[in-house]
Amino acid sequence: MDDINTIYYNDFGIAFQWKRTAAKDFNKIQLVFKNTGLFLNKMELVQFLKNIEQALIKSKTLAKSSNNKACELVLLEAPNPQISFAMKEAELKSIQDLITRTLFQLGLHTFLNENQIRFNGY
Repeated sequence: MDDINTIYYNDFGIAFQWKRTAAKDFNKIQLVFKNTGLFLNKMELVQFLKNIEQALIKSKTLAKSSNNKACELVLLEAPNPQISFAMKEAELKSIQDLITRTLFQLGLHTFLNENQIRFNGY
């Protein structure tokens, strides 16, 4: 674990940045969950979060309209539209937590770094 900077983790997965990476990948986040790894930038994380929120709405709609067990799984589209994941509502909530808190930590880190520069330069 010396090769990574952990941003956030929960029981479902982990978000981290590699310490040694190519300059073009410096701002990308490695997201690992359910034996899957995605290497995303901040905008892709935001898009993935929107896709999760849409999948949660679809999950609730399907649950209300049917008692069918086949409706337990909802397709979640990744930021790359060629990839989707079949997930249960609980999994969707867990990955929503993972990405929401990752984005929060990234924003907090940016805010603190920007203000540190201001205070040190004052």
